[in-house]
Amino acid sequence: MDPVTFAFAVAAAVATFAIAAGAVGREARRLDALAPRAVYDPDEAASFVADLLPASTQARLTPAELDSLLRLHLRWMHHHGLQPRDVIDRRQDIVERVVAAEEVLVAHLLGGATAAGVEVLDDVDVLHVVRAHLAYFEAIGAVGPSASDMAS
Repeated sequence: MDPVTFAFAVAAAVATFAIAAGAVGREARRLDALAPRAVYDPDEAASFVADLLPASTQARLTPAELDSLLRLHLRWMHHHGLQPRDVIDRRQDIVERVVAAEEVLVAHLLGGATAAGVEVLDDVDVLHVVRAHLAYFEAIGAVGPSASDMAS
């Protein structure tokens, strides 16, 4: 092989690698600045939450009642800005901390359950639903750190 041809082949290979590395690096930086894509599937959420509930709570809540409680929780989140619109390829711009305390969620769901016609036989059932729903959000990557993590 001619030395000039060999030099051009090596130069082309190096240039190709440099261009590819630059493109991959640029995309990695761009994707790092974007909010993670957490996809909430209502059927998957209901199944996930139902599986985590204690047997006593499962016996007292029907699937329709569980679905109503999950929807009430989602509405509460939307009302407090925790479900923004247009989050795909949106830069992370969280400027103020929002803390979702279990006690506040339980109180809201207990009040909303009555209005939605959901008969809650034991208040602890709502607490179990809230904890399981939050566990689902954590499993899909849709929650930030806990308040105790942020304090340290």
